This record gives sequence, structure tokens and C-alpha cells, in this order.
Amino acid sequence: MVVCSGRSSRQVAAIADHLAERLKTDGHKGVRVEGKAQGDWVLVDAGDIIVHVFRPEVRELYQLERLWRFPEDPAEAKPARAATRRRKTPSPSPEDGGEPDAES
Repeated sequence: MVVCSGRSSRQVAAIADHLAERLKTDGHKGVRVEGKAQGDWVLVDAGDIIVHVFRPEVRELYQLERLWRFPEDPAEAKPARAATRRRKTPSPSPEDGGEPDAES
């Protein structure tokens, strides 16, 4: 996976076009391009190769690098689970209109 940026929607679309043509020329079959009409985030999918081309603002918004990065500290690899304890739901008391507990 490759992530890159263009300075404008026009440049993002041009990078994606050039890349798709180059991949086809180099023998990759079935290269698909999505999102070129908008030019904010263009995906070039060549099977084993995926390229995301963003405008800088959109790249900052989605932060794909953060989603796919490897943690530097092994402790970051798995988020710590909060300990969950089951609470016994109190039975309604006779004052609340419920039946008294069998233990009472």
C-alpha cells in the first residue's frame, strides 16, 4: 500500500492517471481507478498494489498512516481491555412495588 499527496484536485487526478497508465504499461492487468471525478481521494487498485492519492486536507482527515502503522512499543499492539465485572441487579424492594428477595 502506498499513500501520497497532490497539491490540488487536478494534481491528484493527474498523479492517479499517470500511475494507472504506467502500471498498465508495466503489465498489470485490471487496474482500476476510483474517486478521480472528485479528486480529493483517488484509489488506484492494481491487485497486489494499492495506491491512495490524497489532497493534503483529506489525507490529514483520514490519517490512513495512523491506521496501518506498526506500534513502536509492543504494549501498544493490543489495547488494554477494561476489566468488566457483572453487577447483580438489585431486586425491587416491597416499597418499590416488587416482591421481597427470597434471601430477605
